[in-house]
Amino acid sequence: MLAGCTPWPEEFAQAYRAKGYWEGLTVPEAIERTIRAVPDKTALVEGENRITYAELGRRVDRLAYAFIRQGLAAQDRVVFQLVNSAELPIVFLALLKAGVIPVMALPAHRHSEIGHFLDHSRATAYLIPDQVRGFDYRQMAAELVAAHPSLNTVYVQGEPGAGQIDLAALGQVEASAEDIAAALAARRPAADEVALMLLSGGTTAIPKMIPRTHDDYVYNFKASGQACGFHPDMVFLAVLPMAHNFTLGCPGLLGVFAVGGTVVVATATAPEVIFPLIEKERVSMVCTAVPLVTAWLNSPVPAAHDLSSLKFLMNGGAKLVPELRRRIEEQFGCTFMESFGTGEGLLNKTRPDDPPEIRHTSSGRPISPDDEIRIVDEFEQDVPDGQPGELLVRGPYTIRGYYNAPEANRQAFTADGFYRMGDVVKRVDGNLYIEGRKKDLINRGGEKISCEEVEDHILAHGAIEGACVVAMPDEVYGEKGCAFVVLKPGNRLDFGELAAFLLARNIAKFKLPERLEILESFPISPAGKILRRELRARVVALLAEERETA
Repeated sequence: MLAGCTPWPEEFAQAYRAKGYWEGLTVPEAIERTIRAVPDKTALVEGENRITYAELGRRVDRLAYAFIRQGLAAQDRVVFQLVNSAELPIVFLALLKAGVIPVMALPAHRHSEIGHFLDHSRATAYLIPDQVRGFDYRQMAAELVAAHPSLNTVYVQGEPGAGQIDLAALGQVEASAEDIAAALAARRPAADEVALMLLSGGTTAIPKMIPRTHDDYVYNFKASGQACGFHPDMVFLAVLPMAHNFTLGCPGLLGVFAVGGTVVVATATAPEVIFPLIEKERVSMVCTAVPLVTAWLNSPVPAAHDLSSLKFLMNGGAKLVPELRRRIEEQFGCTFMESFGTGEGLLNKTRPDDPPEIRHTSSGRPISPDDEIRIVDEFEQDVPDGQPGELLVRGPYTIRGYYNAPEANRQAFTADGFYRMGDVVKRVDGNLYIEGRKKDLINRGGEKISCEEVEDHILAHGAIEGACVVAMPDEVYGEKGCAFVVLKPGNRLDFGELAAFLLARNIAKFKLPERLEILESFPISPAGKILRRELRARVVALLAEERETA
């Protein structure tokens, strides 16, 4: 196991292997079973580009060999920040086959986040697109190379900058099949080694890194695929970022590859893009998030297209309200499924054959018989079914600790290995129902935003004495951030100035507060802590008042 990671206790590991959860396969090996079984079947579609499973395997092997020749060593960490394309899973699988560990960043991350990922993981390489929607990742990478000594190589999908390496050219390396096979055999990682690192939503200023092994992640995407009824004839539309855990492996594109289905890549999320793709490619399943669901349901575009192939639409990231779940089934003629889980492990799904009252109201039930669920009160005593409490979990794909984060691990995990999810839930007939959460976290359409992280940036402004960021309700995104600030005497500040200041600090745009309230002082508890609940209540009241007077 990589230094800084917490392995499962041996008695648990033996039990998970004995029960067949851990098969001793690496992630690429799980996909290679499909490649051997259906080599001529279409694995990936992007526009007019169609890639068979045989071609997928050849391209993964050649690129993995090239990474090794380039000097990437076994268990090197690389920050992975590619946007949706048919190339993304090829690059991802090639890294894993070379025994290299990708740290799965998102396209929206900027200097502040990427710099932390580089430092904390001690990454030696960084994978980026050239530019997307006017933002030049090559320039950001050049600045990061200058600031982070461990980073020595930048790979670019597209036109590389000075000193950067063209990923497409790298994949054309000349080598015999025998040389490639020998190099890859020598570098095969053990199945119990770390395969990739996901990023926690984070309730602190520093996002934590989630080390997922080959054993547990193969089980993650295969078991969730079984729960969702994945089969060889399915056509899956990848809409959300493919490097995000939900689209990658819950069941995601890896779950599709495991059964021999087809992944269609969407490079935009507008209904004018999505619904013609569903019709053209005869898509049978779409996984999406609350903001997109709202936009699609309120668009006239879906009604203009043949959606008869669409069997399932799954929502993840943030809970979708029952009314919208019902509307999905009525307007799109498909079955709705809800997904509730975490990058740290536990996944819950409503099932395709669940009755409407379960599909429309619950967050589903765990995908594994050995997902151990505890729902506890403030004293960590188990509460009866039907009563709300904090959700604790351990199991064959839930980690036992964050990467190189001993203090966070002491807070997030119990002495006997249960992960504290921080969500307040109740359990009824095996299904979980989300009541809220304990953590100070904004869930903006599935993107988790640390209040503390944003507050740290706000407090760097010279006019601000104190800051507290809380979640406020939003009809489209579920939640958005509201910044309450106390100014230093004699200073003024408006929302536009605050937004410009935060953007200049290179944080991701989705983390920006979307409302500013100036206070003379914060409400304080007897213990001297800011009463966040009072601030949340205040912004809810302000929003209600504004609706009444609009």
